[in-house]
Amino acid sequence: MPPRRWRSAALALLPLLALGVLLVAPVLRLAGEGWWGDLATQTPSSPWALWTDPYLRWRVLWSVLQAAATCIAALLLGLPVAWVLARWEFAGRSLVLRLLMLPFVVPTLVAALGVLALWGPRGVFSGWLDVHLQDTPWLLLYGNLFFNLCVVVRAGVDALEHVSAPRVAAARTLGATPWRAFWRVEWPAILPWLASSLCLVFLYCFAGFGLALVLGGQRYATVEVEIYTLVAHELQLAPASLLALWMLLLTGTVAWGYALIEKRLATPTRVQPIARQHPSRPAHWLGVAAALGVLAFFCAAPLVAIVWRAAHAGWDTWALVADVETLAALWNTLRFSATALLLATVLGVLHALAAQSSVAMRAAAFLPFVVSPITVAFGLLLLYPQWTASLPLLLCAYAVLAYPFVAKSLASALDNVPEHLPQAARSLGASPWRVFWRVTLPMVAPALRRGMAFAAATALGEFAVTLFLSRPEWATLTTLIYQRLGRPGAANGDAALVLACVLMALALAAFALIEGPRRTESPHA
Repeated sequence: MPPRRWRSAALALLPLLALGVLLVAPVLRLAGEGWWGDLATQTPSSPWALWTDPYLRWRVLWSVLQAAATCIAALLLGLPVAWVLARWEFAGRSLVLRLLMLPFVVPTLVAALGVLALWGPRGVFSGWLDVHLQDTPWLLLYGNLFFNLCVVVRAGVDALEHVSAPRVAAARTLGATPWRAFWRVEWPAILPWLASSLCLVFLYCFAGFGLALVLGGQRYATVEVEIYTLVAHELQLAPASLLALWMLLLTGTVAWGYALIEKRLATPTRVQPIARQHPSRPAHWLGVAAALGVLAFFCAAPLVAIVWRAAHAGWDTWALVADVETLAALWNTLRFSATALLLATVLGVLHALAAQSSVAMRAAAFLPFVVSPITVAFGLLLLYPQWTASLPLLLCAYAVLAYPFVAKSLASALDNVPEHLPQAARSLGASPWRVFWRVTLPMVAPALRRGMAFAAATALGEFAVTLFLSRPEWATLTTLIYQRLGRPGAANGDAALVLACVLMALALAAFALIEGPRRTESPHA
């Protein structure tokens, strides 16, 4: 085997070991439980049993429907917003694009509380408008849009900036109206980008847990919540395993489509982008205002509502931040997240370096995105029952769920490093390690920081794995918020909002600290 392949195999060893032990093996254990039912009695169960139960059929159907409805709504709302951000140059545009990252770093429980602060029983909007959305599907759909509208907008902006300006100009010269030029020239060009983002939106909504648990209620909870209920409250492991396997099959199919589209988009193309223009007419400014209004309503309002409601909770409620229980949860959140980030960075860097010469390693980085956190936690619970209250297992699970952000971000940056620079360093006698440290790492450091920032945000807000594998004394801020939500009374609701405000500030501070200062965008207006 050539030395380069030996080096690649050595780099891939640790990430593959982590994926095998903490992801693949638990899924195989789930498959055994789902197929054989009770492994102790070796009683086979039908894999089609799920579809003969009307209750479970409704759970699966609703999970698909809410994800599909979110995709349609995100496309209808996000495409016009993306068009405005891609075609118009106005003050604050770069800041708006940067703020689109906020929903990605906010923990799901914080987002759920933000939705309740707006539309819940004592919500800001529900009080002003006298509209009550509790126990309706709209709460979950609104929460889904909070996270996923930005995914479509970001993809739409990138896609529209890859539309060929000469082709659009030629269409207009031949007499096409702006709408016809968009439909016949721009739409075919941006369609793969939008399809890719919609696959991600479907995966996020279909496999989401925290939002569905808090906002779905009894009727509109998704399959992930049902799996948790079957395991944690009813101890029905075989049906839960069967559900998890069917969900894994469905998410794997969607992820396969996403990977095919991503491969097509990875083909390097050079286009002359359409220059952005400054709004000059009232209709232009109306379009800009409408786009910003959509983003404010769906993406900013829940965060503002948390701060607003927490600020009015009163000093007595804020005093709980200094409680022994809260301080212990805060300490657990910080030390667990820091340890998980360290592990995730090591795994992510090794995975990204190994993926430079292996397509299979690139595909393996998607595995933690395909397998939902509930499936991971449930599989670990079945496979390693003697270690379910083990802190190393909990932290390793955190790291496996977070490290793909580092691997994917760093792998993309490594692809763009000019080959002649490392080669020049090697020709001067530098060792491979010295070339990486002195040449490659400074060039990919921004991407590495970006991946680490997302990994830190993921670890800070991790909820599903904690519910399955944690001990009471290892409670984090997310579990403390969930405990407060489960207690009756307005005081506990206000306490949950205050804790959510603290967790949100922590996540945003960690993201800003790790990612570093904002880089100046070079406009091509």
